[in-house]
Amino acid sequence: MERTRVISKRKGRRKQTLSLLLIAAPGILYLLINNYIPMLGVFLAFKDFNYMKGVFGSDWCGFQNFEFLFRTKDAFIMTRNTLLYNAAFIVIGTIFSIFVAILLSEMGERLRTKFFQASLLLPNLLSWVIIGIVGYAFFNADNGFLDKTVLPALGLDPISWYSTPEYWPFILLLVFLWKNTGYTSIIYMAGIAGISKEIYESAQLDGAGKLKQIWYITLPLLKPTIIITTLMMVGRIFYSDFGLFYQVPQNAGALFSVTQTIDTYVYRALMTSNNVGMAAAAALFQSVVGFVLVLGANALVRKLDSENALF
Repeated sequence: MERTRVISKRKGRRKQTLSLLLIAAPGILYLLINNYIPMLGVFLAFKDFNYMKGVFGSDWCGFQNFEFLFRTKDAFIMTRNTLLYNAAFIVIGTIFSIFVAILLSEMGERLRTKFFQASLLLPNLLSWVIIGIVGYAFFNADNGFLDKTVLPALGLDPISWYSTPEYWPFILLLVFLWKNTGYTSIIYMAGIAGISKEIYESAQLDGAGKLKQIWYITLPLLKPTIIITTLMMVGRIFYSDFGLFYQVPQNAGALFSVTQTIDTYVYRALMTSNNVGMAAAAALFQSVVGFVLVLGANALVRKLDSENALF
């Protein structure tokens, strides 16, 4: 009798596990195709790839692809831009996302739903191609909305946006926040929703206002979520959002000093020189550095607060 119960329990667990695996199957398949299978081509970073010889017949070249990538005059510029932009995106993006999540959590259900869906989530659903076209409608010198409408109304002279680099760090940051803040805030809203309402009620009975509740309850209890998301973003600090840095500036050569990142440089080099080995070397470099940074950041978190470490 006992054995029959054990067998039935095992069958029930297997059915439950199978159901969960079927639900997760599309995501697992995507990861396999998009992330894991391409890893088999990592050895292309060490080959002088030739289309006539093929992948396996091409000659080995050691670390020459890495030397070509980082001995160029643009190596410092693209590395600096990639790191500084991503650092700004991590810090400022996290602050804005938490602010929006707290703001929306304090609103009523109807207002929050309408405001969130219409104003915040929609930009994330737009492709960078569309955003680049909209940006061009604002910034182009011939009939752009800013040069023809906004600046004259303020009594300011028109600006040649696509040949004036100093404005673009701020433009790119604003576009990034506009597109990603609403989507990222979902994570923090989920964290806030998991906080017991009894804690807030107790604080309110003790005379704590909204600001004190946010400062002493919401933010400390969101710390694990903030640490995990930050660690994940640190792992991609050597990657850049290709659409943001290529489509929005419209590939303007005058802006390369502030818009050139590792990803855009590799793409342009691949399109002009067709150097597959160099592109593979850049991708491998980004992955290895990102992995090391995640390990280092997690070790630091584990040393300061072991309970909130990722592993």
